[in-house]
This record gives sequence, C-alpha cells and structure tokens, in this order.
Amino acid sequence: MKKSMIDQVLKGHVPEHIAIIMDGNGRWAKARALPRIAGHKEGINSVREITRVCGEIGVKHLTLYTFSTENWKRPSSEVSALMHLLLKTIKEEIKELHRKDVRFTIIGDLDTIPLKTANGLRDGIEMTKANAGLNLNLALNYGSRQEIVEAMKSIAHQVKSGAVLPENIDIEFLNNSLLTNNMPDPELLIRTSGEHRLSNFLLWQIAYTEIFMTDLFWPEFREEQLLDSILDFQSRERRFGNIKEMIQG
Repeated sequence: MKKSMIDQVLKGHVPEHIAIIMDGNGRWAKARALPRIAGHKEGINSVREITRVCGEIGVKHLTLYTFSTENWKRPSSEVSALMHLLLKTIKEEIKELHRKDVRFTIIGDLDTIPLKTANGLRDGIEMTKANAGLNLNLALNYGSRQEIVEAMKSIAHQVKSGAVLPENIDIEFLNNSLLTNNMPDPELLIRTSGEHRLSNFLLWQIAYTEIFMTDLFWPEFREEQLLDSILDFQSRERRFGNIKEMIQG
C-alpha cells in the first residue's frame, strides 16, 4: 500500500518545502499512562521516518518545530530532559544523516540553550554543511514574532546608517532578513494533535501555504500519514489570491 501511495505522490507535484508543527507527544504519553518524556522519545521515531520519506520522494526542505521560545515556560525538569534528549538524538543520528547527504540546520537562537546541547548541534551543522540532499531544519528556541522583530531591528539599523534607503525595502528585502532567508516558503504546513492554531511558527513565511491538520498525535504520524497529507495537498488548487479563471488563463 505504501509503495502504491509513493507512486501516486510521485505522479504529482511534491512540495519543495514541508513544515511540521509536531504536537501531541505529551498527550500520547498520558493516554498510555507514561511520563511525558516517553512521548518525546517516541516522537523521535516519527522524526526519523518522516525525514527518511521526505528524502526519498524529493522534498528539498523539511522544517520541524522542535522547541519554541514559549516552551521555556514548561517545568524545568521537562525542559532539561528535552535538551538532553535532543543532544543524545543528534549524536546518534547525525552520521546516518550525513551518509544520506542530509544537510542539518537550525533556525532559532542557540545562544540561550544549554551550552553542551548547543555545541552538539553546531557540530552536526558543521559536519553536514556541504551536503546537497534534503535540508533538515529544526526550529529550535524559535518564535516567529521575535524573528520578525529582529529582522526589523536589523533593517532599522541599516536605514539609520544610510546603507539602505527606506524606499528600497520590499517583501524580498524582508524575506532576506529572516532566519529562513536561504529557503523557499513552505508549500505545505502539517499540524498534528487536532489543534487549529499556528503557535507562533513561520507567520510571515506561510502567507500562501496549504495547511493540513490531523487529530493524530505526533508519535502516531508516520509514512502513510505523510503521504496522505501530500496527496491531499496535490488535490488542492493553489490560487495565491487569484481566481480560478486567472490561473487557467
């Protein structure tokens, strides 16, 4: 069944950039009377499988919302366990990612996370920086509003110094000032766990992104569900503000 789904997906347009809000690890664990960290550990299996499939079907960019700037409000014990799990996972997975030509990157602030974790992530970035396959981007210690604020500060400084004229600031200029300046906007955004909100994720970048929401918790979201979301995406008519007749010419 999965092979036939892959064949069907490959007949259509495969999204160049898929972004995912990986939600529901804690609730998955709670439903099984397990500690929350068990849900995060199981979620890693979904990350591994989704990354593999994206690489196989030709997705160029996969951006995973891993840890938001708001997640620091969680209990310190959970945050500490998450940072430890992240470091452990990167150490275990990075050689295989490198072997598969995956380029590993981070969007977010590494300077304010635990030094040991930050250094492990930087090592992974350095190891894979020349790879030309799938770009695996972890949105870590990331918040879209703050990203936009920092971009505006940078632009304001450039205007103040005379390096940039206000009339030369346009959409492309702001795009190039964001953390995602080296990647296209997502074509498909997936959110798991049945929640219907964006949670401060890529607010500027998803202006025309197709959104797929599922009631499944992230640890339950695997290859079949990813392929189903892409098939759903392929069935849609993307208008970018136009009407059907204008698109068809």
